[in-house]
Amino acid sequence: MGLFDKAKEFVTDPDNIEKAKEQLNDGNVDAATDKLKEIAPDKADGLIDTLGEKAKDFGQS
Repeated sequence: MGLFDKAKEFVTDPDNIEKAKEQLNDGNVDAATDKLKEIAPDKADGLIDTLGEKAKDFGQS
């Protein structure tokens, strides 16, 4: 089994998906987006906010 096969197996494992969703609470996502906006150019702020909202939606599904 190659590296990419192992990576695919890791990210599609239902247990790993549940663990990731547990970490995608509003506080963690907001902290991550705030940190990204500190280091990214200002023109990326809108995209970062959109990504944060998508992550929150994924965490609640």
